[in-house]
Amino acid sequence: MAANRLDEIDRKILAELQDDGRMTNVELARRVGISAPPCLRRVRTLEEGGYIRGYHADVNPRELGFEVQVFAMVGLHSQAEADLSAFEAKCRVWPLVRECHMLNGEIDFILKCVAPDLSSFQTFLTEELTSAPNVASVKTSLVIRCAKDQPGVPFDVLEARLGRSA
Repeated sequence: MAANRLDEIDRKILAELQDDGRMTNVELARRVGISAPPCLRRVRTLEEGGYIRGYHADVNPRELGFEVQVFAMVGLHSQAEADLSAFEAKCRVWPLVRECHMLNGEIDFILKCVAPDLSSFQTFLTEELTSAPNVASVKTSLVIRCAKDQPGVPFDVLEARLGRSA
């Protein structure tokens, strides 16, 4: 199902769950204007269709002692598919790497990393990341503060786009 094949109720369900994934099905149904049984069926269909990938708690890393957040820009020697896949697999097993995105342009990957302190990140950087096979360069930027961290998609933009194409 493409986004334009979802009806308004499905899109409202997604928007509400994106804002608050903990609400009950009864509350969700009330907010989107349908009864609970069809709401639950729609949620299950959205899950099965891949629109809902999971439900997560938004954990505050600093409250748990992860004081350092770093973006690492990684360049590889080779961009052959096997080498790209091998690097992605490596990133999936490194606990400090929380996000890994392959990019188009001067750098091949950007990694979002967290660490308890600068020393821990430095150890990861020197002993794991820069010494990993195929890594040619790593440039890092330490996060000073976050002005916005809003996961998901802007449903108001989606609705505006769908309104124009209708």
